[in-house]
Amino acid sequence: MKIIVCIKQVPVRDAQLRIDAGGRWIDGNDLGFEINEPDAYALEEALQLREKHGGEVVVVCAGPPRAAQTIREALAKGADRAIHIELESARSDTLALARMLAEAIGPEKADLIVTGLQSDDLGYGQTGVVLAEVLGLPHATIVMQVEKTEGGVRVRRELEDGFFQNVEMPLPALITIQSGINKLRYATLMGIKKAKAKEIRVAKPAASETAPRVVIERIYAPPRTKHTEMLEGTAREAAAKLVEKLRFEARVL
Repeated sequence: MKIIVCIKQVPVRDAQLRIDAGGRWIDGNDLGFEINEPDAYALEEALQLREKHGGEVVVVCAGPPRAAQTIREALAKGADRAIHIELESARSDTLALARMLAEAIGPEKADLIVTGLQSDDLGYGQTGVVLAEVLGLPHATIVMQVEKTEGGVRVRRELEDGFFQNVEMPLPALITIQSGINKLRYATLMGIKKAKAKEIRVAKPAASETAPRVVIERIYAPPRTKHTEMLEGTAREAAAKLVEKLRFEARVL
């Protein structure tokens, strides 16, 4: 069973972010980077499937040269080999990224493609779905459990209000993994040593393929404002108004 895992390198979660001079993205000069957490869960699920059913796990990452560090981390955890789609910038819109991924992994003829549900930096939750459409594959999102069947896979999807949905799909297919589906493993010392000898194929797409169709014009920190509102009426009426505002405006209930 050949499994492709799409991973992304993102700034570490507790990093102090600063906007760059152009005002269109964050300044990455002094940032630390790591594997996107939902993608780490996707990688772990792929490794567990390989351990149960045999086969190969190939990681694919699109990003600048520094993304090689994240790729090596995935190899150290147990992936067999990797494809690095080397870009000048980490910024790309969903469609352009999906097309680059599709071109890189198409020749692999994978049985299953696995991605994280969304990225920690942008949080669009679109790449896996658009990639499935570009490749013409059946897909399922927000997957909490994966089981290999005779002719495909059976997955359990997380819905709202504690409900779940069980879906059977033929292979090849694509699934996006929900964080928390499993317990993440650490890279062992032996795994780190073996990763140095594992293959990383570098693919460099043409500039026309990497040009984004969607451009971020400006990013900025949310403005800090103070607002006071007096709730009039009896105590019961004021309490009812307060609950309504907490539920529908503040969305904390």
